[in-house]
Amino acid sequence: MLQKPDEEFVKEGAEKVTPEDIETVLARSEDIKQQFSARGPLKRFIEDGKILTALVKDWRAGRYRQALYGTIAAVAFGLLYVFNPFDIIPDVLPIIGAVDDAAVIGALLLLVEGDLKKYRSWKESQLLVEEVKR
Repeated sequence: MLQKPDEEFVKEGAEKVTPEDIETVLARSEDIKQQFSARGPLKRFIEDGKILTALVKDWRAGRYRQALYGTIAAVAFGLLYVFNPFDIIPDVLPIIGAVDDAAVIGALLLLVEGDLKKYRSWKESQLLVEEVKR
């Protein structure tokens, strides 16, 4: 029986994320971003996909460490899930295959909402600092 992608599904997936998985997210970040813009149900998450990818990049580079590893693992799991063409509903099935990806991203956003809000604030403050330096 297929498991419905929800917050618990994301938590369970995050527990299995390895440092290599996080490196894969970084290495494939452009491909992952393209998945958000290229497919129907994921289009509404384009900006979220960008900020989720940026969170992992900034965390990995040591620029942003306020997020716990569990949050980063959950984000990595969600992004890798979107990138994987053979998840619960294979992406080769037009539209339907992207619906489960959208469900996973929706569940991920609910799960990390507080951390993502803090990260967005931090990111905006960093952009202001950069702007002032110019």
